[in-house]
Amino acid sequence: MHKRIIFALIALAIFMPLLFLGGITFQLFIGFLSMLAVSELLRMKQLEVFSFEGVLAMLGAFVLTVPIGNYLNFLPIDANFSVFSLIVLLLFVGIVFNYPNYSFDDVVFPVASSLYVGIGFQNLIIAQQSGFNKVMLALLIIWATDSGAYLIGIRYGRRKLPTPVSPNKTIEGSLGGIFFALVIASLFMLFDASVYAPYSFPVMMLLVTLFSIAGQF
Repeated sequence: MHKRIIFALIALAIFMPLLFLGGITFQLFIGFLSMLAVSELLRMKQLEVFSFEGVLAMLGAFVLTVPIGNYLNFLPIDANFSVFSLIVLLLFVGIVFNYPNYSFDDVVFPVASSLYVGIGFQNLIIAQQSGFNKVMLALLIIWATDSGAYLIGIRYGRRKLPTPVSPNKTIEGSLGGIFFALVIASLFMLFDASVYAPYSFPVMMLLVTLFSIAGQF
């Protein structure tokens, strides 16, 4: 727990000023985080990060995350997916030169990883552009869910969630994470009612529950 708190404070000291300022500096920072996230997925799959596919997968997440349409407005369609499509094409070109050692199945994981991560981080940037309070609410839901699941799971956790996915997580911890998210989100929305407009407070509580569950997945 001490290590978690120390790391969280250091991360917040870096992240919060960038989040508040926004702009290209924040976007590049989030793009860098998306590349780190993809590299983690690649290592989990026991793939080389600094390989042909690894570098392109990280680059794919980056171009999906950063709103490059703001800077490459000469592209005729959505700039992010235009550039991402080119990267995917390069991955498939790798099959031509390396088959059968490198096949269609080998391409799918890097592409899916960069798409999954890139879309998620892209929405973080979109939320930031929608308003500082909105992205703070989203982050508080995730942070509260994570902290609540850890604290309740350590103390009261008995029944395991699917062990192959995460061997230490429990049903009690999961429910505790949702409870913490509802409490923290309620306090934040009472402090700033504009953050959940045009929804009503009860509807937002339902949405917070769904967001917390999605965050755990």
